[in-house]
Amino acid sequence: MIAREPTLERLAIARSFLLTPFDLDEGHLGRILAEIRAHQVNEADLYFQYTRAEGWSLEEGIVKTGSFSIEQGVGVRAVSGEKTAFAYSDDISASALLDAARTVRSIAAAGQEGRAHIASKKIAKSRSLYQDTDPISTLDSASKVALLGKVETLARARDPRVAQVMASLASEYDVILVARADGTLAADVRPLVRLSVTVFAEQGGRREVGSAGGGGRFGLAYFDDAQLEKYVNEAVHAALTNLEAQATPAGEMTVVLGSGWPGILLHEAIGHGLEGDFNRKGSSAFSGLIGERVAAKGVTVLDDGTIAERRGSLNVDDEGNASQRNVLIEDGILRGYLQDTMNARLMGVPVTGNGRRESYAHIPMPRMTNTYMLAGGMESREIVASIKKGLYATNFAGGQVDITSGKFVFSASEAYWVENGKIMYPVKGATIIGSGPECLRRVSMVGNDMQLDSGVGTCGKEGQSVPVGVGQPTLRIDGLTVGGTA
Repeated sequence: MIAREPTLERLAIARSFLLTPFDLDEGHLGRILAEIRAHQVNEADLYFQYTRAEGWSLEEGIVKTGSFSIEQGVGVRAVSGEKTAFAYSDDISASALLDAARTVRSIAAAGQEGRAHIASKKIAKSRSLYQDTDPISTLDSASKVALLGKVETLARARDPRVAQVMASLASEYDVILVARADGTLAADVRPLVRLSVTVFAEQGGRREVGSAGGGGRFGLAYFDDAQLEKYVNEAVHAALTNLEAQATPAGEMTVVLGSGWPGILLHEAIGHGLEGDFNRKGSSAFSGLIGERVAAKGVTVLDDGTIAERRGSLNVDDEGNASQRNVLIEDGILRGYLQDTMNARLMGVPVTGNGRRESYAHIPMPRMTNTYMLAGGMESREIVASIKKGLYATNFAGGQVDITSGKFVFSASEAYWVENGKIMYPVKGATIIGSGPECLRRVSMVGNDMQLDSGVGTCGKEGQSVPVGVGQPTLRIDGLTVGGTA
């Protein structure tokens, strides 16, 4: 048997799900795009999507809920200047597409720029970062229930203080097809799985929680016994640590962030501010600073959608552009922003493969993929040992940021008080308050232990959620404000 080239194979799969069942072909798509071009537009595209999703959840020792859904539809978009017209339908048919095209083309009536032209068909460049696997079919239902039951058994066996265990298993098979007015065709077949574990521990009338989990773009076989044990141990450790936690001292102090998931602070406080739409509008704290120093020497920040099997990775983005490895900050110097097609055109810069949307019912915008800081040269133990009095935060629950000012507030879910280089005790209720740009300038030590998170991140922006990855090495940041409970 002769295998097809992966890009062509993904196109064939997309056609089989999104065109052939509805008696559509690429000739129909060209005619629909030509209908949009009846008025002047800079860009026009059709975004077809088929998504099959399944979820299971365990609580109180039993699998209480299971869900399965299939969604499909098409989004039709026309862009003229800064204006976007968009329509979507869950009816994939020639007549529905024609109605949507006629709806959106009206935006271009006042367009001042040249018309987009339908070129001869061309296949978009793409990556091959993950298999075309349907993860839902990689385990049968009985095995999925047994997997969650094993999580319960492992957690309760870990420590008698474990009082409650919750776990969930989610799988998704996503097929997309993009047809653009310049003749470009692109497709992707995206598997995605995630396992989440939450443990509640009780002691002396006190009840605390710990969580762990992970996933990525692969099948459910990833969650073998060793992986389950790793997640359970992390969740139980976090819950038991919080049982011993004391009040958090407050004030301005040195803060050391652990490697891996604490990169969520980097994502929120800095990453969003580097997205092209905010900078085109001048509403980001990083607007107009390309080529200038925005961080301490040694700080290099990347957004990379090309890492194999990662949760935030994409073969092509949701506009059909190949994902890329983008250097945003290099040794403290701002090098670029994350761009979709429209913002790149308006800013006169290349696209970066960061046009993303939640579904066919949403418009694309510049979004992060896997955002992380490169490693430095320090051992993590040296960095912690350098703290005279301060906080060592190894896990975060969440936070919020103001893009314009860069100010953020984050809650640590696992953190420790350190004096004279020694970890004294765990603390509870620590919040870290600061400014993203100022935070970057105050990085004084960068560890050699860069890790990506385990594959749990979901990013929200303007009502849309997409899977992402984060990561960083251990970092020392001087002079951050910590809100505590002491």
